[in-house]
Amino acid sequence: MIYVFLANGFEEIEGLTVVDFLRRAELEVCTVGVSSKLITGAHNIPVFCDLDESEVKLNDELDAVVLPGGMPGTLNLEKSETVINTVKYCYDNGRYVCAICAAPSILGHLGILEGRKACCFPGFEDELRGAVLGNDFVCCDSKVITAKGMGSAIDFSEKITACLINENKAKKIKESLQCPY
Repeated sequence: MIYVFLANGFEEIEGLTVVDFLRRAELEVCTVGVSSKLITGAHNIPVFCDLDESEVKLNDELDAVVLPGGMPGTLNLEKSETVINTVKYCYDNGRYVCAICAAPSILGHLGILEGRKACCFPGFEDELRGAVLGNDFVCCDSKVITAKGMGSAIDFSEKITACLINENKAKKIKESLQCPY
């Protein structure tokens, strides 16, 4: 199971590209609405989530958590006790913790990036406490995956898929999307 948390003000492409890509990989993905099942993205696109926070289960079936960025979506994610508990659970239990754009700042605040290579949307670097800042659009250090922003959403999704399944499957899905790179 992979939880993709969506909070009001999330960057739609960052959240929904991951969901689409991972479902194409036939992974079990649930969108989780922070505060309700109906969430409105940063560009006023409403999304009805699979679950709300009260339905989140922290158990052995959880493989990864994904945090999309956007503003004020990132701030709203960080205010959620459920989001924080899920991130900590995944990190403490060797599951994947994935964040893109401004959302890696949450990982920095939790101390998860200490000594790890990470990246984020330009301007949030100071929030990645203890991180070794990477110049790549997607950084993977152990089971922590970060990405710079909307333009790297497909590569971010590909990396998550490669880590959870394998690189060949991830590459085939990316090719099927007609990505020019």
